[in-house]
Parts: sequence; C-alpha cells; structure tokens
Amino acid sequence: MNKSKTDFTVGLFVLVGLLAIVYMAIQIGGSRFLGSDTRNVTAIFSNIGGLSSGSNIMIAGVKVGVIGPIRLNQDTLKAEVELRIDRSIELYDDATASIKTNGLIGDKFVSIYPGTPDLGLALEGPIVDTESAIDIEGLISRFAFGSATEDESK
Repeated sequence: MNKSKTDFTVGLFVLVGLLAIVYMAIQIGGSRFLGSDTRNVTAIFSNIGGLSSGSNIMIAGVKVGVIGPIRLNQDTLKAEVELRIDRSIELYDDATASIKTNGLIGDKFVSIYPGTPDLGLALEGPIVDTESAIDIEGLISRFAFGSATEDESK
C-alpha cells in the first residue's frame, strides 16, 4: 500500500509539472486556447525599411500588439503590414501608423495614433495614412559626403 501511495504522489507531481510547463509555454508564446484577444488591421506603407514580423506595435509608448505577416501588393507595389492589435483598442477613421526605431540603430516598431473619437467613425478598412521608415544610413551617408541639402548655387 505504501508503494502505491508513493507512485500516486510521484505521478501527481509529474502531471502538475507538465501542466505548469504547458501553461508557461502558452503565456510566453502569447497564444490562447479559445478565441483571440487581438484583431487584425492592415496598414499600407511605401517603405517598411527593415520592419519584420513579430515587432511591437505601440500607442503612446505602450505595447498594444505585434506585427503579423508582411506582404508586397503586386498591383500597387506597396507593403501591406498586418497589425495584430489588442481588441480593446479602438481605432478611428483618421488613424495613422508610422514606423519608428528604438534608438539610433535599434529595432523597428510601428507607432499608431488611434484617431479622433469625436468623429465617431470606426476604422473599417486598412490604415492608409502612414509614415514610412526613415533611412538613417542614407541620411548619415548623405551628410558625411556633403550632399545633404546644400545650396548648390554657390
């Protein structure tokens, strides 16, 4: 009887450990068993400049989502970026999205201005009012080689 009780205790301990590992994997991965806390919104950019899937989406410096798949629209030759945003965030028709960088050469992220709630128009389609990534390397090289907005009439 004592061996049976020990086997049961060890089995219970292993089961609890496995459940804890599964729970932690779900929490770290950001997945859910049922439903989703996010909604997908598309933003259209002319240049994403190194933005990648899995990057953060911020509103006022607070993370509200992650970047999903990025596709090139063959007809318009513009990048269509899927934004997976927290479902509780309201976006309005005048919402804007811009690609920013953490620091001088840090990771890229998308910063969103959600729009004006006074207008009362919920965002129906993609975000088209976007600001593309700034090419820091290009700006530095233009400045270093003297072609950055000089008056050429001199």
